[in-house]
Amino acid sequence: MQRKGEFALLSVIYCTLALLYLKSNYLHFETPSPCGCGHCIQERNDSWFSDRFNSSYHPIMSTNSSVLSKNTEKWWKNVQRSRTEGNYSEVVEKLFQLIPDQEYYRDRSPHRCRVCSVVGNSGNLKNSHYGLLIDASDLVLRINKGPTKGFEKNVGSKTTHRIIYPESAVDVDNSTHLVLFPFKTLDLEWLISVFTTHHITKTYTRVMSTIKADVNMVMVVNPTFMNYVHYVWLKKHGGYPSTGFMTVVLALHICDQVRVFGFGADRHGNWDHYFEKTPQNYKTGRHGGSFEYNTIKELNDRNIIEMYRGW
Repeated sequence: MQRKGEFALLSVIYCTLALLYLKSNYLHFETPSPCGCGHCIQERNDSWFSDRFNSSYHPIMSTNSSVLSKNTEKWWKNVQRSRTEGNYSEVVEKLFQLIPDQEYYRDRSPHRCRVCSVVGNSGNLKNSHYGLLIDASDLVLRINKGPTKGFEKNVGSKTTHRIIYPESAVDVDNSTHLVLFPFKTLDLEWLISVFTTHHITKTYTRVMSTIKADVNMVMVVNPTFMNYVHYVWLKKHGGYPSTGFMTVVLALHICDQVRVFGFGADRHGNWDHYFEKTPQNYKTGRHGGSFEYNTIKELNDRNIIEMYRGW
C-alpha cells in the first residue's frame, strides 16, 4: 500500500511538472494575436516604434473626436496662416449633418487581417510593374491627383481611398472613399460647399467648386491626429507634415500590414511624378521631406512596413 501511495504521489508530481513545462513553452499560443496576419503592426516589440505609435490618436474625425485642444487649435491655425473663416465648431456640426458621423476602423481583432497599400506619386514607380501587387491589397490609399488610367501596370487600378485637400482634389467613383486632410476651417467649409452650394471657388488658389464623389463615403482626418504626426513622428521637422507622410501614419493606425509605394526620388535622384514624361525635380516646400523619407525608410528597415522603391 505504501508503494502504491508513493507511486501515485510521484505520478502527480510528474504530471504537474509536465503541465508546467508545457505551459512555459507554449504560453504564447494562449495569447491571442492582435490580428489574423502572420505578423501585425500592433505586436511589434520595438522601442523606437513604441515611442512614436500611439493608438489613442484615431485618424478619422467624428463628432465624438472633433473638439480641439488649445495647442492643436493654435498649431492648426498657424499651419497655413489661417484666413477669414467660420467658427470651427459650427462648421463641424454642419459638416456631420452632411457626411456620416461614424467611428471608422475600430474593428481590430484576432480575426482581421487588413493589408493596405499606400501609393505615392514618385517617379520611381515608372517601369516598376507593381500594379498587381498593389491591387491585391485590401485597401489602396492614393494621394492627391495621382492617376491610374494608362499607368495600371505600374500603379494598379484599384482605389479604395483618395487622400486630398481642396487644392489637390479630383473626382472619384462611387466605390472610393474621399478622405480630406483639412489644414484650415475653410477646407471643411469647402467640403460642405462642393456637395451643396458650390460657392467656394478659391482658397489661396482656384479650387474645384463641385466634385464627383459619394457623400456617404466621405471621411475627414482629425486635426488632432495631424498635430500628433507633426510633433510625435516628425519632431516638428518642417512647417507641417505632407499628405503622403500623414497617409503612411494613418495606414499604420487602421491596417494590420502596410506596403508603401512611390515615395522618395528615383534611381537618378529625381523628385518627379510617375505620370510626367520629363523629370521636374520638385522641392519639398515647407515639409521636412528628407526627415519624412528617412522615417519611412526606418519603418521599413525595422520590418514594420514594406517599402517598394521601384529599383
